[in-house]
Amino acid sequence: MGNREYKPKRFAVIGAGPVGSIVAAFLAKGGYEVTLCDVVPSLLAPALDPGILVEGTDAFRAKVARTTTRVDDLAGDPPDVAIVAVKATALPLIASALEGVAAGGRYVVSWQNGVDTERVLAKHLGAGSVLRAVVNLGCVPMGPAHVRIAFHHRPHYIQELDPRSRDAAVGICEVLTACGLDTSHTDKIHDMVWRKAILNACMNPLCAVTGKTMGEVIDDPILFHLVDALIKEGVAVARANEFTLGSNFYPYCIDYIRNAGHHKPSMLQDIEAGRRTEVDYINGKIVEYGAQAGVATPYNTMIRGIVKALEPK
Repeated sequence: MGNREYKPKRFAVIGAGPVGSIVAAFLAKGGYEVTLCDVVPSLLAPALDPGILVEGTDAFRAKVARTTTRVDDLAGDPPDVAIVAVKATALPLIASALEGVAAGGRYVVSWQNGVDTERVLAKHLGAGSVLRAVVNLGCVPMGPAHVRIAFHHRPHYIQELDPRSRDAAVGICEVLTACGLDTSHTDKIHDMVWRKAILNACMNPLCAVTGKTMGEVIDDPILFHLVDALIKEGVAVARANEFTLGSNFYPYCIDYIRNAGHHKPSMLQDIEAGRRTEVDYINGKIVEYGAQAGVATPYNTMIRGIVKALEPK
């Protein structure tokens, strides 16, 4: 740690869904050695050849160096940096498997949605090895190793959990930026996580339970009333817990959502595919932090319960 010139060369990306495929493709395009890891072999084969195809706001194809279906395999020849892009629900399992990777000046980045994902990693790996990112893009899976970026609000952000790992965080940001995935270092990651979580909490579950796109939810006056209530409830909880959102956060939320257009957010994609959602790490965390601060969260409690009822048992 304290190395002013941290220049990672070898990366592993854990999770070959749309978010993982995008970060793997950008790193591979930038000339870095990338291992893509996922439990589903059919997602991995085309990433090797012909390569990951990215369409939408960014368009290119890039091949990863190797693939594996087992996170444990990474410990034998560990990468400099492992980027975790799995659903938050898989974290406890992934975190313990990464214990052989995150040591001796190697780092793990939570490149995920949701609140406190980095804490789950840090519990297993130690805070010194863990970094947290906030990712500002929306993407849609088109097929194995084929993803469309619906919107890309650069830059993304990374922060270390332990101040001694700051140089590593800066070095990783520099690599990602050089690859075209503009990423900045910040010292306000928890505020940014909450800004993103409130945005996700007001749209993702409403889309998931109604089957509507973000644009359709915004255009429906009754659903828009619920969006409004979820934003305000999330803001009240964040402020009660002393997270800083900024004075213009509400209009920022509305503008952000309007610009997303007819995008199906990940929670709706999960329900349609019969997968568990990340609602516990989004609306569930607003409920949890609300209870901690004595702020009632009836809207988040209700919508979380409905999403959980729709999840496969």
